[in-house]
Amino acid sequence: MKQSTSTQDYLKHIYELTECGLPASTNDMARKLNIKPASVTGMIQKLATEKPALVEYQKHQGVTLTPAGRRAALEVIRHHRLLETWLVQTLGYSWDEVHEEAERLEHVISEDFERRIAAALGNPARDPHGELIPTADLKMPEDDSTPLSALRPNQTATIQRVIAQDPNLLRHLESLGLTPGIQIEIMEYSPFDNNLTVKVGRKVNVLGLNITTKIFVEIK
Repeated sequence: MKQSTSTQDYLKHIYELTECGLPASTNDMARKLNIKPASVTGMIQKLATEKPALVEYQKHQGVTLTPAGRRAALEVIRHHRLLETWLVQTLGYSWDEVHEEAERLEHVISEDFERRIAAALGNPARDPHGELIPTADLKMPEDDSTPLSALRPNQTATIQRVIAQDPNLLRHLESLGLTPGIQIEIMEYSPFDNNLTVKVGRKVNVLGLNITTKIFVEIK
């Protein structure tokens, strides 16, 4: 069954908040959606009474997706990430321009349009930010990447993905050369502020947690 735009947004955000394996709180959802916790609770209760139920919710214990809710969330995420890839590869968008466009389009494309985009792009595994794209049968591929913040001096790695929607941050990362596929080397680590000194080609940059927690790498 086709869900409303609001329902799809809720399911997608619940998926993102529960990827770590823990339930999402109504306060977490309220902050992510920029609405009042009471409004979140009402919507979650509605999703829990759908047939089939899309979420499991217990007061004070948070919310998780049911199998039906997870499939619906992965469908929207697949649409979004395929659209971002299509916008970059076909229409010449940059990686910092695609999020808002994909947010609007993800709710309206048909399944046939999704299949045609995927086929035209060669069924890509990752979007322009390196995020994994759910498969056509709505399974999320396994991710074995490590946050950059966990690396220490003398380690080398290749950037796999960047978790960021802020265009300014994405442009900043690109100016530093920190994009998917780039190899980096850790030069220094500061235990007092958790800053990493990272070498990218001939460039050396000192990066704080606001950046190193958003970049995920494959350690060499």
